[in-house]
Amino acid sequence: MVIRVAVGRADVAREIRAAAPLIADLASPVTARGPWLTAVLNALSAPLYAPDRPRAVVIEHPQGRRDGLALLSSRRRGPATAVTLLGNAARPVPGGHPSSRLYARDDDAASRLADALSDFLHRLRGPWTLRLGGLPMGDPTLGRLAAALPTASIANSRSRRLVDELDGVPGVVRSTDAAEVERRLPALLSRVPAADRPFARAAARLHAAIGALEVAVVPAAGASGGGEIAAGLVTLLDTGGPGHPGRWPWWGWSEVGGLRSELGSPVVALTASAGLWRTGHRAPVR
Repeated sequence: MVIRVAVGRADVAREIRAAAPLIADLASPVTARGPWLTAVLNALSAPLYAPDRPRAVVIEHPQGRRDGLALLSSRRRGPATAVTLLGNAARPVPGGHPSSRLYARDDDAASRLADALSDFLHRLRGPWTLRLGGLPMGDPTLGRLAAALPTASIANSRSRRLVDELDGVPGVVRSTDAAEVERRLPALLSRVPAADRPFARAAARLHAAIGALEVAVVPAAGASGGGEIAAGLVTLLDTGGPGHPGRWPWWGWSEVGGLRSELGSPVVALTASAGLWRTGHRAPVR
């Protein structure tokens, strides 16, 4: 096995493309596949100051296939390096299901990937913090990595998901046409926090271009074509096979009903740190 770390947008993008068969074999959700991750990489390259550095920890089979992959993002925060999963900082992210993955073909690959991640962390210069969020319960790499890091802590939480009942609202219009998505995006993005709009816009356009996004709108009373809307919803179409949500509401709102939220699947996060001390005590991971 070849174990290496790729650094920088171009090299990480290349590893994502090379790992496409592995990502597909693992039935990864749409938020852990190439198009979404490409949008994340593009967003990371946008800041003018202290941008995050994407990294890929790769387990490569002698025949050239990828058997393990961890996609990371790192940034200096004061004296420490903060390491997260690539995409954990992207907003908005659809809720209700685990959105991230550590890609391992089998238990052996999971063990090798955990060892490679531990080695990567301990080779960082200076103190570091680690947070890997949005992962599914029972992730084999996560368990092995936690066992290898003395400060590791694993926490479970329940996600919340949007429930789409807009078909019960008179006048709802749905479309997967890229031109219609583009026409509706300004109104749909108006309810997204300003700081999150660039990523949401780029990711929506990219998924619309490949037929993996739907918009639903309810025109406001008295509105003409292209006017104000009383409800809007953006849905990712996650057709990766069994276990996928199929339709995965991303973000939306309604002044006329038809949208509600409920508890979704459990998600798991691992936190750890090294080299951070304050008055004799290890500083908490933030």
